[in-house]
Amino acid sequence: MTIEERIRGRKIGVIGMARSGMAAARLAQALGGQPFVSDSGSETSLAKQIAELSAHDIPYETGAHSSRLLISDYLVVSPGVPLSAAVIQQAKAQGLPVFSELEFASWVCPGKIVAITGSNGKTTTTTLVGELLAAGKLDTHVCGNIGTPLADVVGRMNSNSVAVVEVSSFQLEAIDSFRPHVAVILNLTPDHVDRHGSFENYKQAKYRITENQRAADFFITNRDDAETVADHPGTRAKHICFSAGARRECGSWVETNALWTRRIEADERVIACDDIGIKGPHNLQNAAAAVTVAARFGLEPSIMQRVLRQFAGVEHRLEPVATVAGVSFINDSKATNVDSVYYALKSVPTPLYLICGGRDKNGVFEPLIEAGRGRIKGLIIIGEAREKLFEVLGKHFPAQFASSLEAAVEKGFELARPGETVLLSPGCASFDMFDNYEHRGRAFKAAVARLRNGKTTDESVSS
Repeated sequence: MTIEERIRGRKIGVIGMARSGMAAARLAQALGGQPFVSDSGSETSLAKQIAELSAHDIPYETGAHSSRLLISDYLVVSPGVPLSAAVIQQAKAQGLPVFSELEFASWVCPGKIVAITGSNGKTTTTTLVGELLAAGKLDTHVCGNIGTPLADVVGRMNSNSVAVVEVSSFQLEAIDSFRPHVAVILNLTPDHVDRHGSFENYKQAKYRITENQRAADFFITNRDDAETVADHPGTRAKHICFSAGARRECGSWVETNALWTRRIEADERVIACDDIGIKGPHNLQNAAAAVTVAARFGLEPSIMQRVLRQFAGVEHRLEPVATVAGVSFINDSKATNVDSVYYALKSVPTPLYLICGGRDKNGVFEPLIEAGRGRIKGLIIIGEAREKLFEVLGKHFPAQFASSLEAAVEKGFELARPGETVLLSPGCASFDMFDNYEHRGRAFKAAVARLRNGKTTDESVSS
């Protein structure tokens, strides 16, 4: 069946009016499909989406998922909608195919796809790979779970384009023929257990990234990550590892305090580790992964070096916000699991007050006890997980609750001394108090800005 036959004239049920769902509906209509969009939210909360759908004469429903969805030829589901949802289970019982927006958009992607997944570092690595390939003069489109859906960029691509796609386990659950030319698994630690039911189920969703790859493709994994080393899936693609250690059997590795890569069978020095713009041991792994991808596209080490030196990281990931009266504030709102907080604690050199909490994803917080020793001077806990966090960590560090993120920022500033840091690194999802981690990060920065405007001494700001 041709792509045109899969979409043109087909009734396509789209579940969810978030970014992915809206992008899928737009793409379906542009290609001659007949989308119908359904969201269980209220009309008031979806006013912006409803206005867009109405302007494009795309039918929709809100408040519940009706039987109208089940007269579709297939469903396209947003990543925020679990496959256990009743309407999806009903569709599957009727033999109705269910695809993710990632799968749907990949059908009409004319160029190559670089798909990057993992528990931590996805956004940083995806952004960095995009910067590297763009510097190498490739027509590059950075998209996916990073913010812009793949369905919104495929129409701007051609056969020479590259889509660098951040991919989540939620998206990979509902693929069928999705085939990236380069697939990357950065690392695997327990995450989203509340959605997947177990760490094993979560891993199996991640491993689907390589299931449709062929011998001409590349599957890149982390040689330093115990989970993927012990348990990576079989693949038909060429398997290449990266490492932040001295492992010369890898595609990229560290030797004599420099990052090296193997490009067309030659070992080449890329950059001194100290000159890489993003700091911390986890970011050295992210840089090694990105260089391994770039080498597959033939980039010269001189280009890689320039980008790695200049790249400063991404918003909401260990993002310096301001220094107020000698106290530094760092926004790590994207740290939605325990492992991310662990790396954040290792990356901040000063004593710190940690703002943590939110909606628990069945996280195991005990590893933060050892990681926080000698670093955490106090905890300020917010959100639904506050009792669990206090029970696990409150015996080891001074801890108090805050009723809001703004109050937590104020408490942190009251407690911290010049030369110390207030770090937002929640270790939990944001949905109990915010729309998403970006909303939480912006709220943190706004609270710091209000605090800063009341202080005029010893200030420096980066934005």
